Amino acid sequence: MHIETIMQEITRGVSEIIGLEQIQFLIERHQKHGTTFLLKAGFDPTAPDLHLGHTVVLQKMATLQKYGAKVVFLIGDFTATIGDPSGKTQTRKPLSREEVLQNAKTYEQQVFKILDPSKTEVRFNSEWLAKLRLEDVLGLCAKFSVARMLERDDFEKRMRANAPISIVEFMYPLMQGYDSVALRCDIEFGGTDQKFNLLMGRHLQRSYGLQVGQQEQAVLMMPLLEGLDGVQKMSKSLGNYIALTDSAKEMYAKIMSISDSLMWRYYELLSTVALGEIESMQAKVESGALHPKSAKESLALEITARYHSKSEAQEAQAEFARIFAQNQIPQDMPVLESKGALWICKALVDGKLVSSTSQARREIAAGAVRINQQKELDINKQLDVGDYILQVGKRKFLHVLIQ
Repeated sequence: MHIETIMQEITRGVSEIIGLEQIQFLIERHQKHGTTFLLKAGFDPTAPDLHLGHTVVLQKMATLQKYGAKVVFLIGDFTATIGDPSGKTQTRKPLSREEVLQNAKTYEQQVFKILDPSKTEVRFNSEWLAKLRLEDVLGLCAKFSVARMLERDDFEKRMRANAPISIVEFMYPLMQGYDSVALRCDIEFGGTDQKFNLLMGRHLQRSYGLQVGQQEQAVLMMPLLEGLDGVQKMSKSLGNYIALTDSAKEMYAKIMSISDSLMWRYYELLSTVALGEIESMQAKVESGALHPKSAKESLALEITARYHSKSEAQEAQAEFARIFAQNQIPQDMPVLESKGALWICKALVDGKLVSSTSQARREIAAGAVRINQQKELDINKQLDVGDYILQVGKRKFLHVLIQ
């Protein structure tokens, strides 16, 4: 395949690349000499499930594997005990060692749904970080200034707000950067929110003199995929995510629940459909030649089949269509928007499906209330960030959006 075609495939959907020429050089060298190169992305095991937001990076890594990359899927078991401060307005609660290891086990089971196992190595950064002596840590700290650290957007905002910043949080980007030193990494992947940490790897490789006569690691940043709410990035902590461990039926239904506008974002970042075909499909939807529901069904079928099987995806599609047909769920329904967790009884009252919380409790106890077609019997149910269809009886529906 011609190098220009390869680079077009690699740069599709990418937010920013630092060292594009370096990536092209590595690929051309592989084509000529069969020389592999090292690509890494780090994941902190803060919750047991990987989600579709993670796969934006993983799918791009899988693309590079076709052109000579050996992927190090780096589980940040050591750094997770500190907590990444990226995008955080307050110090994050560190995880226990037991929580980290338990979550890490599930990561290993999920990652090979995307990456080629023969070209992937799973590593844990405790392999080298746990072995650093105090003098090594002090030497690492000496390679970056406090002034430069405070230029980081997260820290700068917290300083202005007089919010505390732990000294330990300063260590996180240094340790993530040291991962690139320990692995002698050629390319590092991450989301746009990781830019400071990713550039730290380049800085430390120069500081430790490991890339003499070469370029320091290239950095490839992918955009952050919005979650089911269509507003905030897909996140386990926000609860607006589609997990790789979701059943086929859950995954299909969740994709079908996203807005029509968000669907095109998912097509660009998650689908393997050519960009030209996506543009053609979008034009047909805008002209009325194609119903947006049909386009969304194709997306849901493609993604569900990727993480389960074609037959399971087709079963999920049929089940979803059957449920909607039987329950006659309307295309248009009242919308209730809220910020923060919402008690189900209050949602039913605010959405005018019932007249009081007492009635809401009775309807739930009687089995007359459904959330996303699933019967709900918990009168204390809290609706977290996400997108929900509430139903009372056969004819009352409410679309709830929680940010």
